[in-house]
Amino acid sequence: MKIQYLDVLGPKDIETAFRAARKGRAGAVFVLVSAVFNSHRTQVVELAVKSQLPAIFYSAEYAELGGLMAHGASYTDLYRRVATYVDKILKGAKPADLPVEQPTKFELVFNLKTAKQIGLTIPPNVLARADKVIK
Repeated sequence: MKIQYLDVLGPKDIETAFRAARKGRAGAVFVLVSAVFNSHRTQVVELAVKSQLPAIFYSAEYAELGGLMAHGASYTDLYRRVATYVDKILKGAKPADLPVEQPTKFELVFNLKTAKQIGLTIPPNVLARADKVIK
């Protein structure tokens, strides 16, 4: 397997990166956490599908927008945990005294509509492991 890193520093680089991936005959795309990608989620998902590239994203929101799959920390769970910290701080706890926590809940999401659209079949045993399957 050969990994090709494509630098995306701004919105104008997104389409260029997908063109380079196609030109480089990429077999798949892994979209990393990025403010640029997060701000242009719809464009990123549309380009991945248009390019016929299987793409994995870090947040379930991408799969819900039409991305093939997502695997990462559950942002819903993280937001709930943040509320606990806010409650403690509002009750007088010093933020510096609160422990730093890492995510404990992760999700795997597949979008079968997108899989069909790009001509990909996801094995049933893999789908069985998913937290959510979008049909």
